[in-house]
Amino acid sequence: MVIDAYFSGSKIRWILDNVKDARKKAMDGKLAFGTVDSWLIWKMTHGAVHATDITNASRTMLYNITEQKWDEELLQIMNIPASVLPVVKESSEWYGETDKNIFAERIPITGIAGDQHAALFGQMCLEKGMVKNTYGTGCFMLMNIGDQFVVSKNNLLTTVAWKINGRIQYAFEGSIFIAGAVVQWLRDGLGIIRSSSEIEALATQVEDTDGVSFVPAFAGLGAPYWNPDARGTMVGITRGTKAAHVARAALESIAYQTMDVLKAMEADAGTSIKELRVDGGATANNLLMQFQADLLHCKVIRPEITETTALGAAYLAGLAVGFWKDTAEIAKWWKAEKVFEPGEQSVKMRSGIESWKQAVSAAQIWSKK
Repeated sequence: MVIDAYFSGSKIRWILDNVKDARKKAMDGKLAFGTVDSWLIWKMTHGAVHATDITNASRTMLYNITEQKWDEELLQIMNIPASVLPVVKESSEWYGETDKNIFAERIPITGIAGDQHAALFGQMCLEKGMVKNTYGTGCFMLMNIGDQFVVSKNNLLTTVAWKINGRIQYAFEGSIFIAGAVVQWLRDGLGIIRSSSEIEALATQVEDTDGVSFVPAFAGLGAPYWNPDARGTMVGITRGTKAAHVARAALESIAYQTMDVLKAMEADAGTSIKELRVDGGATANNLLMQFQADLLHCKVIRPEITETTALGAAYLAGLAVGFWKDTAEIAKWWKAEKVFEPGEQSVKMRSGIESWKQAVSAAQIWSKK
């Protein structure tokens, strides 16, 4: 992992160093760390189980994903006692049961996965080379790279995809911090739309951005740039720039960021991607999805069920209790709702890509002032 405050390790260190008595409580066994899943399990089992799964552990900057254990060297560097950490389990197995005071019956807890890992599984990207992209507040693209750990040479992260029945799968991941959030900013910050759903209609009022490029680096740039100091940048504005141009540039920025990550994945994998499975709220925007297909020059496939994170967690839970016998049975449930076929890349599109690259450079140069 790159060293970034985006992950848990530095946050734990900060709490232990800055919150009164936190380190003493940790050393006395009175403080526990966990990601959201660990907290939920702790609450649901009334403190009987302090656990996480391997995918969530792999996102903390403290877990050795090749040896599959908390990393002693990293804990030493971070000055974090191992006693605060949860037990790490597989993504699909019996973790415990809900406490009898929560529900009328004890309910088994059997499926846990990180947000994007669950979405990858929910999209049934079970084979090496399959890719999904989740369009939410941010964008998160994962590629299944099989059972062998491979280090990215193009600024992506290598993560655990899942572990089931003792078999581990790895994935490349590229995180885009601002995607759907840029639409929220147009709504809440600029007030040029009243609801997020209005952006497609506004953006279709113009044929293109009229030279406007928008890099929504409100929280820095994620993969493949990893520049936390970059800031939002809009270039190419003229007297003729309208709200519709800004709206279209905002939507296109989501697709361009996705392009940057996918190109990095293709370089690492040494192959061209033929299809991209997509999910998340922004996939309802047909203009964005078609532009994405044209830009990537590959099929963009939207499934019937786009809430694939919840779906993936449910699949993992069902596997553990025998509701489904194997992943092959689950794969039959996945169905495409719409396939966006790519058109020919025009001169205008190639020009747009070059403008995007220049705008990203400008966003990063601004951070160096």
